[in-house]
Amino acid sequence: MEYFCYHRDRPNSRALREELLEKHWSYMDRYTKELIARGPTFADDGETPTGSVHIVDLPGPAAARTFALDEPNYQAGAYQDVLLRRWHNVLGRTMWDFPGDRDNAPQYLVLGLGEGPAADLTPPPGQDGLIAYGPLLSDDGDTWLGTAALLQAPNPDTARALLTPHRYATIEVHNWEPGGRR
Repeated sequence: MEYFCYHRDRPNSRALREELLEKHWSYMDRYTKELIARGPTFADDGETPTGSVHIVDLPGPAAARTFALDEPNYQAGAYQDVLLRRWHNVLGRTMWDFPGDRDNAPQYLVLGLGEGPAADLTPPPGQDGLIAYGPLLSDDGDTWLGTAALLQAPNPDTARALLTPHRYATIEVHNWEPGGRR
């Protein structure tokens, strides 16, 4: 079962995150085969961390909660909260399989928190910059709760336009970059 996990940083937690970087990477190393995508999000300045995205394939909800809550930054209080939802990998690939050139365009996390009937279950045509895309679902996989995407786009407004605006209670756009050891 695939899960979308977004840890949101607690304000002013950058020093703690930097202190825990090796512990975070070592923790994620344990999940190398299960990771579909990963990476930090940043404020508009492109440098201040705001969160951490992990899309991971795990046996079930209990394993996903363990993954999210045992993460060293979460345990140390660097994160203010975590969004954890079942997810469906519509593109059927990992971020490492993305055929595009990730170095020549800004990248974003687009997170639409939905309400009502499902929307945007498949990406709109002509989206060659999609790195990861899929619906956010309830633990049983039966209820649509929104949509999450990682993509290249020229700017945040173009990234936001990926989702149907009136179908979401809120659409968040975050600067994102692929994560992992450098």
